[in-house]
Amino acid sequence: ERLSYGELNARANRLAHHLIALGVKPDQPVAICLERSPAMVEGVLAILKAGGAYLPLDPAYPCARLRQVLGDASPRLLLCDAAGRSALGAEALADVTTVDLDTATPAWVELPASNPDPRALGLTACHLAYVIYTSGSTGAPKGAKNEHRAIINRLIWMQKAYALNATDVVLQKTPFGFDVSAWEFFWTLLEGATLVLAPPAAHKDPDALVKVILSQRITTAHFVPSML
Repeated sequence: ERLSYGELNARANRLAHHLIALGVKPDQPVAICLERSPAMVEGVLAILKAGGAYLPLDPAYPCARLRQVLGDASPRLLLCDAAGRSALGAEALADVTTVDLDTATPAWVELPASNPDPRALGLTACHLAYVIYTSGSTGAPKGAKNEHRAIINRLIWMQKAYALNATDVVLQKTPFGFDVSAWEFFWTLLEGATLVLAPPAAHKDPDALVKVILSQRITTAHFVPSML
């Protein structure tokens, strides 16, 4: 699936207006449990446009881990797809209002495609953009909170250091439960470059990543040295 910036923005805006109607407000965590897909990007952007803070839940994680995060963060709203529903299970889904992003007839499809007004929402740079939970290697996982201004500061530095432009093609292959994914999304979109989503499990398959890099003519990607 290929989307223009205009198409992605319109989709995210319609969903954002739906989330606002459901009561999303600044600093409110909104869980999102989807496989890597255009719908995942749409969901993340919609949460931010609605003023909320996205709380990523990777459907590849064990159910117990996902439920632990849900229990600790206590989001009132969850965006999901079939993979997310399967990973979380019926018991977890019963405790939160769910928005199904792979429904054939979305309730928000006829809503305005206009950008929500951050001022009308009371949204500022000091409000939360996302809450990402740590691995829990030293104990129980903890929610690391990041504000809009912190992300922008990081992206400004990255642009000065590495200078993306509209002709670049950026690979998004980091699971969105890790903070590297944030710059893969937002730096790319901020600079008007092309964002290519790797298949859901490709980050664990070097051969699959090589195929994506070659076939999509990727110019920018993030790797740890051992992957190289």
